[in-house]
Amino acid sequence: MQTSSQARAAAVTDRHVGTPLAEPRTARSSAMRTLEIEEQGLAALRAMLDNGLGPAFEKAVGMLAAAQGRVIVTGIGKSGHVGQKVAATFASTGTPAFFVHPSEAAHGDLGMIARDDVILALSWSGETVELTGILTYSRRFNVGLIAITSKQASALGKAADVVLELPRAKEACPHGLAPTTSTTMQLALGDCLAIALLEQKGFSAHDFRVFHPGGSLGAQLKHVGDLMHKGDALPLVPLAMPMSEVIVTMSTKSFGCVGVVDETGQLAGMITDGDLRRHMGDGLLTRLACDIMTRQPNTLSPSMLAPAALEQINSLKRTQMFVVENGMPVGIVHVHDLLRAGVA
Repeated sequence: MQTSSQARAAAVTDRHVGTPLAEPRTARSSAMRTLEIEEQGLAALRAMLDNGLGPAFEKAVGMLAAAQGRVIVTGIGKSGHVGQKVAATFASTGTPAFFVHPSEAAHGDLGMIARDDVILALSWSGETVELTGILTYSRRFNVGLIAITSKQASALGKAADVVLELPRAKEACPHGLAPTTSTTMQLALGDCLAIALLEQKGFSAHDFRVFHPGGSLGAQLKHVGDLMHKGDALPLVPLAMPMSEVIVTMSTKSFGCVGVVDETGQLAGMITDGDLRRHMGDGLLTRLACDIMTRQPNTLSPSMLAPAALEQINSLKRTQMFVVENGMPVGIVHVHDLLRAGVA
């Protein structure tokens, strides 16, 4: 005879396939199942890109790259939310883009779409009524139209110049209703378009920084030249300066070091607080900078990204380093400068 707990367990079913489960599904097992189903959708999408979808994808990237205007992304519901993210990704990677809500388009926002633009419309069914105004407008004024949909024979698919047809993958929702796998595939394909355009345009880390000046990402994209101290702030002394004067310069500039330059202005060496302590009993004040300095010190380049500079400073167990260009000291960076800028 079954116990009450056994009866409850036997009654639990997978609503999507109707098969009994051995035990109630835990939150973790549900999450694993969701990821597995969405992974299957991405695998199906990857397989389609290797086969029938490949030429259409190439054509879509070519159309977007050739656009003289902007990329207008549109969609409604969950497709609209995905579309807003795709538009933001385009814009931040060098492809001017923005999202137009299809309902607002029917009430005046169609005026935001110009003839030189390209429309990227997302709709899983391809039969979204709210898209009708944008589709009609695009055909009337010959505005390029790319569709991301699961049905090429849909109203959207028939109207589009290029159709990126998504595979009919199972939703992770056990009822097969909530958009999950479908939106994951839409988002992934949008990312594929954005990255393909980025690479085709030669969009660099420097370009990326222009669109991401703030936050931790902006800090990671700064260069040493953006953070270094330069000009009169540099603690520089000549080779033959007496150490009594070198110490005054070191104290005045407050970097805990000085750079020693030769007659041509090239960086010949460096003296730190540690060097002073090591030579304290050697008649330090009567000696010259060239006698105490560490020759050929490690340096940074002004074009080096700030995270790489921080890694080098930490690996060398230094607190500050000179920035050199063509052998000439053009700046100095302290580890605190990097940390204050948010570099990690």
